[in-house]
Amino acid sequence: MRLILLAALLVAQPVSGIEQTDNQSMLAPAFALKDVKGRIARLGDYKGKVVLLNFWATWCAPCQAEMPALVKWQKEYRARGLQIVGVTYPPEKRSRVLRAIRRFKLNYPVLFGTLEMAEAYDAGEVLPTTIIIDREGKIRGRILGIVEPEEFKEKVEPLLMASIAAHEK
Repeated sequence: MRLILLAALLVAQPVSGIEQTDNQSMLAPAFALKDVKGRIARLGDYKGKVVLLNFWATWCAPCQAEMPALVKWQKEYRARGLQIVGVTYPPEKRSRVLRAIRRFKLNYPVLFGTLEMAEAYDAGEVLPTTIIIDREGKIRGRILGIVEPEEFKEKVEPLLMASIAAHEK
């Protein structure tokens, strides 16, 4: 029983390094990371989109198992403002990351993560870890392990639909 309680407390911990706002949403920490082509990508580049920051590693079997669903959701929901961003858990070799991108036909950007980035988003204890960021740059959820379709429907789709309703007014 103690172990279950401890596990529940650990999962319920807030993401560290994140600023709390009045409505209890947390601002996502800014980042500037290199992509596989050496270009710098920043969180601000995705302003106005619902962002799924997906921390993964080439050696992580659950991460690889999740990739086909991420590719599908990126294709299906891109027009509604979804942006999936893969962030490698360091250290990763560029050649292995490129191989994974080709193998899974990733249709979203992949950035080389740093230990500071993983710490700022409290990622790394469990891989994959996915951080859900709304269009205003606030963290709306954190999913440890593979994102299940039910979780996507429950936690991500409402953020995508809310903005459509707001734009129709």
